[in-house]
Amino acid sequence: MLTSARNQFTGKVAAIHPGVVNDEIDIALPGGNKITAVITQRSTANLGLTVGGEALAIIKAPWVVLANPEAGIKLSTRNRLEGRVSALRPGVVNTEVEIRLNGGDALVAIVTKESAEGLDLAVGKAIVAFFKASHVIVGVRT
Repeated sequence: MLTSARNQFTGKVAAIHPGVVNDEIDIALPGGNKITAVITQRSTANLGLTVGGEALAIIKAPWVVLANPEAGIKLSTRNRLEGRVSALRPGVVNTEVEIRLNGGDALVAIVTKESAEGLDLAVGKAIVAFFKASHVIVGVRT
């Protein structure tokens, strides 16, 4: 599958929590991280999601929020992944930040240049990435 989204993770469906309209889908990644998605019940059925089945978690880079892990920030986001900055590509307006997650996966975030400077981002620096469960697109390979 080709998409414009930079972050595409393949994992196993660890849990499906049915709701009235939406389901919560937990996808376990091989490195030990977990991504939670909220999708409609119809999408769960149309994708044929089952516990133990393979699924893709897709997150667009601009949907990722970064913070210093020592800042003690608590957010209402379901997804919180820790790692270290592995590459920075500063631009005039935005900076692309590549993060090597604990567990080995890579995650890319696009933040404003001002935010990157405010976080004092540098290669090797510890960082935490947040994104909402509703910003996770779930897919399957056919």
